[in-house]
Amino acid sequence: MASVSDLKAHLSRYLRLVRRGSEVQILDRGVPIARLVGLHGASESPDPRDKDRLDRLVKAGVLRRGSGSVRSILAEPPVVATRADLRRALEDDREDRL
Repeated sequence: MASVSDLKAHLSRYLRLVRRGSEVQILDRGVPIARLVGLHGASESPDPRDKDRLDRLVKAGVLRRGSGSVRSILAEPPVVATRADLRRALEDDREDRL
């Protein structure tokens, strides 16, 4: 997720993520307004070094490759955050320390 201002400030970083297959949800004042996704069949292929990095992480036991598809998760509507009472949450968290 990226706010409009963060997207404008770091567009190259988000484009790199999208190029590698990620999807970026764009928020305007905390409200989802758009998704930035890559084009299927784009001429630029992923960095071949990424596969080597992933292979090293798997071999080291840091990473375990997934076995399923995430398409169903990505198809779900985005979660809309509700406004929480931060003061109340902090008071509840600190209750045992008073």
